[in-house]
Amino acid sequence: MTPRAQRGIVTGSIMLATIMQTLDSTIANVALPHMQGTMSATQDQISWVLTSYIIAAAIATPATGFLSQRFGRKRLLAISIVGFTVTSMLCGAAQTLEEIVIFRLAQGAFGAAFVPLSQAIMLDTYSMEQRGRMMALWGVGVMVGPIAGPALGGWLTDSYSWRWVFYINVPFGILAFLGVMYALTESKLDFLRRFDWLGFAFLSIAIGATQLMLDRGNLKDWFSSPEIILETLIAAFAFYLFITHSLTTQKPFIDLQLFTDRNLVVGVSMMFIVGLVLYATMALMPPYLETLMGYPVTTTGLVLAPRGIGTMIAMIISGRIINRVDMRHIIAFGLALSSFSLWQMAQFNLNVSEQTIITTGVIQGFGLGFIFAPLTTICFATLPAHLRTDGTSIYSLMRNVGSSVGISVAVSLVARMTQINHASFAEHVDPTNPIFRSGAMPHGLGLENPLGLAYLNEEITRQAAAIAYLNDFRLMMYMTALIIPLVYLMRNPTVTPEQAEEAAQHAVMD
Repeated sequence: MTPRAQRGIVTGSIMLATIMQTLDSTIANVALPHMQGTMSATQDQISWVLTSYIIAAAIATPATGFLSQRFGRKRLLAISIVGFTVTSMLCGAAQTLEEIVIFRLAQGAFGAAFVPLSQAIMLDTYSMEQRGRMMALWGVGVMVGPIAGPALGGWLTDSYSWRWVFYINVPFGILAFLGVMYALTESKLDFLRRFDWLGFAFLSIAIGATQLMLDRGNLKDWFSSPEIILETLIAAFAFYLFITHSLTTQKPFIDLQLFTDRNLVVGVSMMFIVGLVLYATMALMPPYLETLMGYPVTTTGLVLAPRGIGTMIAMIISGRIINRVDMRHIIAFGLALSSFSLWQMAQFNLNVSEQTIITTGVIQGFGLGFIFAPLTTICFATLPAHLRTDGTSIYSLMRNVGSSVGISVAVSLVARMTQINHASFAEHVDPTNPIFRSGAMPHGLGLENPLGLAYLNEEITRQAAAIAYLNDFRLMMYMTALIIPLVYLMRNPTVTPEQAEEAAQHAVMD
């Protein structure tokens, strides 16, 4: 087998694993009501199907660096694929709520290694000149998976059963496992590195408590709940212990040398914001369309799907120009496009056309596509090779944390601002208001009868919620625009003589 064919099989295999994991982060969302009926669970209880997966993945992600050095990337990735595939089957076959939550915990833990491992493998498999193009290809799986998840999940649930949301992973898992075992070579092992159990415990508790606080905050009315206060205190104290321990121990769980690399620190910070905006927008648009505008689930998926097409096209373009244009300019352009699309979304109303929704989504997809591959490439361009797996783990963790923070804050702001807006509108509901004497209310629906009051309250709530959604979009627009200057704090990577020689060797092997 030629080196080019080997690299092609490796790339295809880890792409399948990446798509499988990122798709699973959102594909189950639309199936929750059907699961709730099957499991006879409350809304609070069924939410653990999502929460358990996210918490397990967040806790296990930072351990990827150590596990890959101790057991090898190939072995760890193969075990992760098998574990993820088996637990996906078990989730689909689960008969009780307890079973599916346990299996989702295991699924999240096995899947945590996919993104950082595949990212590190791609960076090491290709030369400096090839990385930008190949990271664009790899980024398609990371970015399009969460976008396509709801549409695919809705179709599988409507056409077959919610159980197929999990069974769909089986063929992907089998193909990815065979490709990894056949084409991927094992990495160098490091048996001298010891596992910092104390640091891992502190970080796991901090991440787990933070995730619980974010996931349950809106349900429990945030800091008016003793549970949320307790989880916040536990997270803060555990983070403090982790930082103190890391600064005082000789072999910390996360190598602190990572944070001396300016590109990595800035890139990780920016990925936190990108994850926040991407997932928050994805969480807000379906309820906006379905609840406020009356779209069916299938139509919602079809209207939102073109955003993924925009992402793929932009990634292909960015992969072709990444070696010819300053990567910082490409990232800044992508952020500007994303900010512009959010400005357009902040102008929506409850009569917005499908064409406008699709156009806005495509523009946002374009923006995200121009951000991801160059940001990933420049983030790790100056990082030493032996720190790359640890770096990709932190990178993935911050994207996941950003998405959790974004979803929780966005949903909470919508709920709170809806109440505030409703109260403000209600102040103008008065028989002396000219609008109620001008025949604006439908015939027979006046303030003097209960039916008229119910109709008016429903419409006020709908309008109040719409304004709350638009305020969220406007906030995300500001956040995206404000991080554009951060791009130029990173150093644009240049090809060194060593990298040029490496590229030449790759060209000869091709």
